[in-house]
Amino acid sequence: MEKNEVIAITGAAGFIGSCLTAYLNELGFEQLVLVDDFSDQRKVHNFQGKKYLHKVHRDQFADWCKAHPDQIRYIFHLGARTDTTDPDFEIFRKLNLEYSKDIWEYCVDRNIPLIYASSAATYGNGGHGYTEEENLIPELKPLNAYGISKNDFDIWALEQKHQPPFWAGFKFFNVYGPNEYHKGRMASVVFHAYQQIKERGSIRLFRSHNPGYKDGAQLRDFVYVKDVLQVLTWTMEQQPASGIYNLGTGQARTFNDLARSLFDQLHLAGKIDYIDTPADIRDNYQYYTQADMGKLREAGYDKAFHSLEEGIGDYLKYYLEQASYY
Repeated sequence: MEKNEVIAITGAAGFIGSCLTAYLNELGFEQLVLVDDFSDQRKVHNFQGKKYLHKVHRDQFADWCKAHPDQIRYIFHLGARTDTTDPDFEIFRKLNLEYSKDIWEYCVDRNIPLIYASSAATYGNGGHGYTEEENLIPELKPLNAYGISKNDFDIWALEQKHQPPFWAGFKFFNVYGPNEYHKGRMASVVFHAYQQIKERGSIRLFRSHNPGYKDGAQLRDFVYVKDVLQVLTWTMEQQPASGIYNLGTGQARTFNDLARSLFDQLHLAGKIDYIDTPADIRDNYQYYTQADMGKLREAGYDKAFHSLEEGIGDYLKYYLEQASYY
């Protein structure tokens, strides 16, 4: 990617999208078209101070593209409806499936490389493992409407005879880091745990309702957002084989590990209270996720990922403790 080439980022007011905007600015990219619904006042700080060409409402992006043909050279499609507790299949079909198809087809028509956000939620309970074997993707059984919409688009993308010149879908695992202040219930466990420590001096974690796991011993592949940004930009620049990739660390850690890291780095003795998993998510709760990162490594990505302790340390020092944004 050349510094003067125009890059579009959907979801640019959101968590990962706004961090990607900041990171691209750091790398010297300022010819950015930011696409989102910018009316949510909780997200205003996410894009304040960023350098970009235009802000475009997501509903007007198609018309904007028609009015500015051949201007965009790359697209990072990170915008999506991400509430895993929302059962409304129609809103997910519209925003996550049909909108993504439109982005794809525009990239095909205009010969634009595309990177889009899939999700580890597509793996459901992990019955088929966590490898990116594309022949298994139609067999996956996501546990909620959000995961279904993401998997439906992955399946659709793999079926297409006409493809962008390069494309990659990334199955994000448990991403945490700055600029997630607006996400409410959907913010990372790291964010919520920190807030709980500040409010009451203790952390609440979900009690296990699975006899195979002790309380707090549920496992997740927690990946720091700064690692995600490096992977996304490296992939767009290097353009390895098109396809669907995992994006985690490849190392699952327990929620108890996360809590201990926070307490240690805040120099507190710490207290964990275990509470029942809410009934509305209990049946669809993932007890274990761990990204198989073999495909990305084989493609040539050789940078190390932050450990959970390193990522939490950076997040605390530079963002949470200062209530600052990336």
